Amino acid sequence: MITSATQSSDTQSYRVDLGARSYDIHIEAGCLDTIGAAMQPLFSAPARCMVVSNETIAPLYLDRVEASLSAAGWRCSCCILPDGEQFKTMASFATILDSLMDARLSRNEPVIALGGGVVGDMTGFAAACYRRGIPFIQIPTTLLAQVDSSVGGKTAINHPHGKNMIGAFYQPKLVWIDPQVLHTLEPRQLRAGLAEAIKYGLIRDVGLFVWMAAHLQAALQLDTAALAEVIHSSCRHKAEVVMADETEQGNRALLNLGHTFGHAIEAMTHYTRYLHGEAVALGTLMAARLSEQLGYAPAGTEAQIHACYSAANLPTDIPEFPADAWLDAMGHDKKNVGSRIRYVLLHAIGDAFVGEDVPPQAVRRMIASYQADR
Repeated sequence: MITSATQSSDTQSYRVDLGARSYDIHIEAGCLDTIGAAMQPLFSAPARCMVVSNETIAPLYLDRVEASLSAAGWRCSCCILPDGEQFKTMASFATILDSLMDARLSRNEPVIALGGGVVGDMTGFAAACYRRGIPFIQIPTTLLAQVDSSVGGKTAINHPHGKNMIGAFYQPKLVWIDPQVLHTLEPRQLRAGLAEAIKYGLIRDVGLFVWMAAHLQAALQLDTAALAEVIHSSCRHKAEVVMADETEQGNRALLNLGHTFGHAIEAMTHYTRYLHGEAVALGTLMAARLSEQLGYAPAGTEAQIHACYSAANLPTDIPEFPADAWLDAMGHDKKNVGSRIRYVLLHAIGDAFVGEDVPPQAVRRMIASYQADR
């Protein structure tokens, strides 16, 4: 079970119980400045470490992280990457590995991901591969990374054929979340993160969906209490799902609501038009419409979700591509079983399931219905 070690309006700690791979998620305003001391109990003694960040985040927060590490006795090197999903590539992955080689980190010395989901995913994958596995720490700096990608151990890079097609399940040693860093986050990035938080309500907690819909504006205005609840609730849900199904053999697949269509949107637009959370929002609308058309979800389900996304100022216009292009892009999805495309669908808001026998003609009909709406 998930345990909460500390609880207050500003601080929450969860233990993700995965046996030898267990770790803590710590959420606390201002905790960025204490990461060095927090890492000390995880290792026999402070030694060398490396921070991976990007050109946007490093100027904002790298000095503070380095100061905290230095004060705790860590000797730190850095690897700075370009910012953007389009750089989640083999070339960037090689840059991280080259930096790890240059730093000569040993098997017991950690690498730290300071950034959003792209930095976290690539750093984790590099940690899984370098010397057949070294420890890594997640310090997520976007809302999307704080509520979703930093927890659970999915690490990967993209390939032209599909998103996150090359990667590994590799758990961090610690997830260290400081909500205060969100005050420098671009509003568009904040909205994209809310899309992933709304997802937890859609798949397993209708009460959270209702709460999110009522508190979206407070979260968008960086209200401390609202953001704390968004992050705490999302991390709790993500941790519970991961503990029950670490490597996605069962219900963890439900976390992919909107992702089959969303990843296709990202791939077809070459990772340059939409943020990940925006693509997931669009993909969720498509999954909801498909659920209604197949008779699984009641009429009006998509409209409810659409209203929530509109209130969050997320995109709701489905991009126009031929049905063959959609099916081809989704055919490369890593979650597929054989030649069957797996869709996460809805019985209702708060009740998701995996559909593995959806006829292609039903998907084509759903795609055509959006074209008819234009």
